[in-house]
Amino acid sequence: MVVVVGLIIAFVLVAIFARRGVRMCRWRMDRTRDRDGLQFFRCAACGAEVLVPPGKMPQDCRDPRRAGQG
Repeated sequence: MVVVVGLIIAFVLVAIFARRGVRMCRWRMDRTRDRDGLQFFRCAACGAEVLVPPGKMPQDCRDPRRAGQG
């Protein structure tokens, strides 16, 4: 019985964290692609790319596949 409950809990956790909407963007700076005084960032999770002013970091998800959703 304990094994069954453990498997159910594991399945629920995998289902929750596997959803794309739950994962947040993980921004990585790429200084080789900086231009016009702006810093280039690329998301390791969704592949979104953005240029931001120096000293700032992107705060929201800009996944091009989720454009127009909610």
